[in-house]
Amino acid sequence: MCQGERDQWNELINFDLYLTITEMEMTIAIISLVLSIITLWLTYLHRGTIKMTQPTTIFFGPDDQKSSKVYLRTLLFSTSQTGQVIESMHVKLYRGESVQTFNIWVHGERVEIVRGSGLYVGKEGVAHNHHFLLPKDGSVYEFLAGKYKLEVYASILNRTPPKKVFSIELEISDTNAAKLKDGRSGVYFDWGPESNKYHPYLHEPKLTGEEFSRLLR
Repeated sequence: MCQGERDQWNELINFDLYLTITEMEMTIAIISLVLSIITLWLTYLHRGTIKMTQPTTIFFGPDDQKSSKVYLRTLLFSTSQTGQVIESMHVKLYRGESVQTFNIWVHGERVEIVRGSGLYVGKEGVAHNHHFLLPKDGSVYEFLAGKYKLEVYASILNRTPPKKVFSIELEISDTNAAKLKDGRSGVYFDWGPESNKYHPYLHEPKLTGEEFSRLLR
């Protein structure tokens, strides 16, 4: 092979190498652009939604006014970077063919419980006690023996309809149902991670002085 042919061959090799490098650079640039767009969407444009962790405890029983309520403790969190605003929450309790909505939402900790009127939930989450009370329309609800289905709903700002964030089936035994008739006792359902189910136990508060005196009359 003469010198001229060798030079031509080297030029072709160098040109092919240049094209290969250019194609790799373009591929890397396109991948970087796609990743930037995905990051932008996940960070600022993706609205996400609200999710709820498995409640550590659920309670069926009376509130301070001796009216039936549903209580649970859980963590709410947003799947988006920017967070969500919950306008209101409520629960529905099914038993057989009947359904009762507990639409009054109260949340917070023992020292500071407030009526639910908007709650910001970020991606880190917010852990609270949540109390759901009967509507103030004269509704009366009795916790009878049987199987129940509890559904928790959250109304998210600028979203319709309310989103169901949790659902579980629970059961009240005949023995516990009989105790609940006193208007003072309640049933706690504590989550067992090993058994992967809720374990009920009866909570019977001590009689106050006034209640004890009433029994003696």
